[in-house]
Amino acid sequence: MSVFGMIVVALPLAPDWHGQEAFATVFNFVPRMVVASLIAYWAGEFVNALVMAHTKMNTHGRHLWMRTILSTAARQSVDSILVMLIAYRGTLSWDLIFTLIYSGYLGKVAYGVIATPVSYFVVNAVRRCRSARRCRNL
Repeated sequence: MSVFGMIVVALPLAPDWHGQEAFATVFNFVPRMVVASLIAYWAGEFVNALVMAHTKMNTHGRHLWMRTILSTAARQSVDSILVMLIAYRGTLSWDLIFTLIYSGYLGKVAYGVIATPVSYFVVNAVRRCRSARRCRNL
């Protein structure tokens, strides 16, 4: 999509088109956002897996709620910082970037805390399915 956006921006304009500057502003930013999102996702998932594994070992497999919340908090800190710095550095003020990092982080962690009961539901459903031997691939 980002490649097509750049191609469309580079094509000759229609004679009646007067919104090229706004159009180019949006579509020229897409590749930067894609790269920022991919880097932040990969780094965040790595941190998430490390924290989840480490806390599982330290809690001896108990306290799923603590593992999910801690791993979410760690992952989202890495994700929020990287995506905002890579995507917006040089285009927004540092104050605004830090506000975006902070507010995005709080919203994502709050969602993770609220979604913790869903994690328990899924884990318990998989355990029941496995114990009843109805789920061969789980």
